[in-house]
Amino acid sequence: MLDIHFIRENVDLIKAGAAKKHIDVDIDALIKIDDERKLVRQELDAKKAEQNRRSNEIQILKDKEREKVIEQMQHLKAGMAEAEERLKAVMVEWQKLMLTVPNIPDMSVPDGDSDADNLEVKKVGDPAAFPFATKDHVELMTNLGMADFERGAKVAGFRGYFLKGDGALLSYALWQFISNHFVKKGGFVPMIAPSLVRRESFMGTGYLPQSEEDLYKTQDGEYLAGTAEVAGMGYHMNEVLDAKQFPIKYFAFSPCFRREAGAHGKDTKGLVRVHEFFKFEQVVLCEASHEASVKYHEELTANAEEMLQILKIPYHVVINCGGDIGLGQVKKYDIEGWMPSEGKYRETHSSSYFHDFQTRRLNIRYRDENGDMKFAHSLNNTALATPRFLAVIVENYQQADGTIKVPDALAPYVGKNTLGRAG
Repeated sequence: MLDIHFIRENVDLIKAGAAKKHIDVDIDALIKIDDERKLVRQELDAKKAEQNRRSNEIQILKDKEREKVIEQMQHLKAGMAEAEERLKAVMVEWQKLMLTVPNIPDMSVPDGDSDADNLEVKKVGDPAAFPFATKDHVELMTNLGMADFERGAKVAGFRGYFLKGDGALLSYALWQFISNHFVKKGGFVPMIAPSLVRRESFMGTGYLPQSEEDLYKTQDGEYLAGTAEVAGMGYHMNEVLDAKQFPIKYFAFSPCFRREAGAHGKDTKGLVRVHEFFKFEQVVLCEASHEASVKYHEELTANAEEMLQILKIPYHVVINCGGDIGLGQVKKYDIEGWMPSEGKYRETHSSSYFHDFQTRRLNIRYRDENGDMKFAHSLNNTALATPRFLAVIVENYQQADGTIKVPDALAPYVGKNTLGRAG
């Protein structure tokens, strides 16, 4: 959420940012309802001031004069009640419109309609030239008993899957590898976060109300999160933080759920797009400084890249265009690993910063060195998402006999060098 004073002073800038993000928002309607909000608020404040003045008069008046003022105050209270009801109605509309205003994208964000318009900024590693006909991860993992998609669909429905045997071992290995890597790196507090989360945290992080169709909702009114970012940010909701702690960094793990409502017909087979998955997320809070946000954004992105480099997965980094970043993001990178079966890169990690968009909604503040209260800045980045990343590893490390070579960095965690046979 942006500050209303900032919106009023930068109407053209806000409209341009919304247009760049291809987000439909009526800023003029917001300004109009904000004018009404201010007028009703002024009216109510004037009535309260009058009430206080009359209350002081009553204490020194007697008999008929006192009764007359009491009668006038009853009319005043009725007018105040009516003004308060009008203010409540106006505030509902005001808050509804405020939640639709997108953050302003950074100047470096390219124009574009979709992920097809994202701009490559870095490429690392060359895709392997296999001397045999490659298979996709579905065929490889099915043949090796690493996954069962038929029974997954039978038990869990569309996009259901079982990981078993070496498939489960590979997933465990990745979790242990990434956990140890970040613990050794230092600076991050490990966290296991809930995925069943109340509405407030989804509103605060910007997933509601815009993305409600992609969320699973319980009969009790909670939602299942698609990222530990939601709970990780909600952790400090309505708190005043100690600026000396900055940057506050969490390495958060959680089960994740997404309906994939907007992905009809996309990646209908395999592990790239599923309803239930597991993620490790980097979540950062820092001082309200653009320079600090840029610094940590690059740092988080480098952390994710480092994992692909250690595992020797060819990848590239793209800066997401205006049409491919969310409501609250100022800037976003996608890291995409090479998928041999498709002959292209596929997203494995996303890295974003938000300035104070999320923290205003969540009311996460701190006092700066001058004692002024400010909203912190927030960032997040995917450290690892499984089972999607298993597909990337399996396809890049497939061998001519249909087995899978274990990446050297994972071998100690898997306990063998080849998936599909002993040893």
